[in-house]
Amino acid sequence: MTNAMATATILIADDEPAVTTPLEAVLSADGYNVVVVSDGSAALARLEQDDIALVLTDLKMPGLDGMALLEAIRTRELLVECIIITGEASVDTAVEAMRFGAYDYIEKPLTKQKLTRLKALIPKAIEKEATRRKNRELSSRLEGLTSFGELIGQSEPMREVYGLIEAVAPTNASVLVLGESGTGKELVARAVHQKSDRAKGPFYALNCAALPKEILENELFGHEKGAFTGSVNEKTGAFENASGGTLFLDELAEMAPDIQVKLLRAIETRTIRRLGGKKEIPVDIRIVAATNKDVQKAIASNELREDLYYRLAVVEFVLPPLRERGADILILAEAFLQRYSKQNSKRLTGFGDGAREWMAMYPWPGNVRELKNAIERAVILSRTTEVSASDLLPRHLRGTAESLGPVTLSVGSSVADARRQLALRTFAQLGGDVPRAAAMLGLTDSQLRDELQALLTLPNPSGDAAVEGVEGSDRSAVRLVRSE
Repeated sequence: MTNAMATATILIADDEPAVTTPLEAVLSADGYNVVVVSDGSAALARLEQDDIALVLTDLKMPGLDGMALLEAIRTRELLVECIIITGEASVDTAVEAMRFGAYDYIEKPLTKQKLTRLKALIPKAIEKEATRRKNRELSSRLEGLTSFGELIGQSEPMREVYGLIEAVAPTNASVLVLGESGTGKELVARAVHQKSDRAKGPFYALNCAALPKEILENELFGHEKGAFTGSVNEKTGAFENASGGTLFLDELAEMAPDIQVKLLRAIETRTIRRLGGKKEIPVDIRIVAATNKDVQKAIASNELREDLYYRLAVVEFVLPPLRERGADILILAEAFLQRYSKQNSKRLTGFGDGAREWMAMYPWPGNVRELKNAIERAVILSRTTEVSASDLLPRHLRGTAESLGPVTLSVGSSVADARRQLALRTFAQLGGDVPRAAAMLGLTDSQLRDELQALLTLPNPSGDAAVEGVEGSDRSAVRLVRSE
């Protein structure tokens, strides 16, 4: 029994002194704090007043009975477990009480054998209650967070990430972080490290895609003096450099298959052998790996070994792309604006309404990294105290924004006609580039495709020659629509 359990307060609700007196003596002897009341109303009052870890309640009591007490606990969302103590005639009711949330039940009379069973149940019930409290406290704490380590955001997907970090960090489990480029996979790895018992040890990051195969193997495992031409000194690798801390392997699926085999062995044995070396060197590390690839496709195409995947994905994070974190975009933007304004000694008061609207609509294919770069560029280039939409426009769209000609509409044209013409003109002048055109129009790719497909269903007596309302210079766009 832990100290926390030994000092827990147990509330006994029963109107029979023949039951409560010996039970109080037994539990007090075990180190618990015991409170005794004779009815459900008194029990409920003590629950709302004191820190009670467990309730032992009879079903039949004057006033508020055991079932009503259990219902009140559930309705008021009180964090406490209940064990029913009941007579033989009420066993069916006790079973029903378990469906309403009671932890378990014990039949009267409390014989020595039944007391032994009760004493075994109590620590389990208290531990369950303590876990529920921790989870509620964590959820409450994460609810208002706008940042977690270096991660920023308070959307539901990010709160789930924060909760998973809290859960996995104290363990030594290997972690695999999945997500598109720019979503913040290394920041998750750093947060796991900083929240762990290894926080005082090194955090060593290695990008597996940035190095040729031979150099990557050397960077991972190191080499002995004379292992190859030019190796005049021994060199420690990432495994040894990260010993006592965390090793982060980014872009794991870019690693050559034969190095993946050596990596798997090193993870399983917690030993490495330097290039040119003969002795096994023990290492104490935690592995956090990441990839932006679809792991199942990578396994199917033999880019990623299945056994290595299962060894690393003890806990798997899936980071959402920024387009699925709409509530976080402005929070991130404000944080980056403050950071880069300070770094560049500029006084920017915030974002204009157009900039806020544009940021909310733009799909951010480069995710948080693209947003961060856009804000930094806007801070540097802005000539006013407020960031405008034009300051944020990506470079690949900036030139085309000025080059697009006007769209001419006849009096009486519908909004649908205007949308179709604007979609077609933008699509045409960008050479049929759907992602770029959609970004400029504030649409998703699929929304723009729907607009373009609608053009194909319009009456078109001249075949590909024209669409009513579209100027002659843009008629070739219809062919682009059809090929798209």
